[in-house]
Amino acid sequence: MTLTTIRLLLADDQALVRGALAALLDLEDDLEVVAQVGAGDEVVAAARASAAQVALLDVEMPGLDGISAAAALAAGYPSCRSLIVTTFGRPGYLRRALDAGASGFVVKDTPAEQLADAVRRVHAGLRVVDPQLAVESLTVGESPLTERERDVLRHAATGATVAEVARAAFLSEGTVRNYLSSVIGKTGARTRAEAVRIAQDNGWL
Repeated sequence: MTLTTIRLLLADDQALVRGALAALLDLEDDLEVVAQVGAGDEVVAAARASAAQVALLDVEMPGLDGISAAAALAAGYPSCRSLIVTTFGRPGYLRRALDAGASGFVVKDTPAEQLADAVRRVHAGLRVVDPQLAVESLTVGESPLTERERDVLRHAATGATVAEVARAAFLSEGTVRNYLSSVIGKTGARTRAEAVRIAQDNGWL
């Protein structure tokens, strides 16, 4: 019986992590790593060029983060399914990844055998989710922040002043203050810095 080989793309900004994952997955007779990239905005072109069938995406990457890359892949090269493989097992990330079109979400300390099985299941059209994260996601619930509030908070997370956030987000300073006030109220924080931390811990940013 001929074994069908699944063609994989790895996207992670850390070369050592990519190399380790590639070595691990290439040990499987039915898996072959055909492309590796270090930035999210390289994913779609690399997947298309290599005819990859499953892309393993890290969340935090330059260019595009893994969740945005999953959305770009779903829109630009839907024949390649995406599996988020990340150190950051945050419930909000899971919900956002699935909403973006990712077929699965697992953490990097998943045993090799389970990771290989997750790839096969995603390739087969199934959805694979880390069970602990699934439970936490249901407990935490959806992000209370609107997309505009997230955008303002992302700018604020860099330590930018209200004036700098206003320029970057093309808003008035008063509007930025209103958004930040709303974010602080929704997260139950006392300060802007605490709101950033709460949103990051829950994967809402």
